[in-house]
Order: sequence, then C-alpha cells, then structure tokens
Amino acid sequence: MCLAVPARVVAIHDDDRATVNLGGVTSSCSLALVEGVEVGDYVIVHVGYALSRLDTDEAERTLALLAEAGQVAGAAA
Repeated sequence: MCLAVPARVVAIHDDDRATVNLGGVTSSCSLALVEGVEVGDYVIVHVGYALSRLDTDEAERTLALLAEAGQVAGAAA
C-alpha cells in the first residue's frame, strides 16, 4: 500500500525541488507537478513528488489523525 502524506515546505530550490518537513524529518521532493508553491505551504508528497497543495487546516487535521494512528510522530512545525 502506498501513502501520500502532507508535508510543510521549508525551502524552495532553483532546480524545481523543495525541502519538506514531516514530523521533524526533512527530505527533498520535486515541485514539477505543482505550481505556485511557497515556503510554509503544505503539499501532498508521494514517492518524491509534490502532487498538490493542501489547505493548512486540512493538513494539520490529517497529520493529527496519522499521529493518533501511530503513523507519524506529529505535525510538522
């Protein structure tokens, strides 16, 4: 089973990539599929690609549910 998760964008790089944070873990993802992403936005990330931007409230609710289920350490700060 695959899971796409919300992650907060902490940096945007010139090569159409971003650094994202999920529960204190940072990783790189491609922004090639999503336009208009800014630092602080939440994106849905799956296999290294941001698939869409996500409303902050919805992202935080989703992260809280994942944390409750034991799947994520907590919401990204």
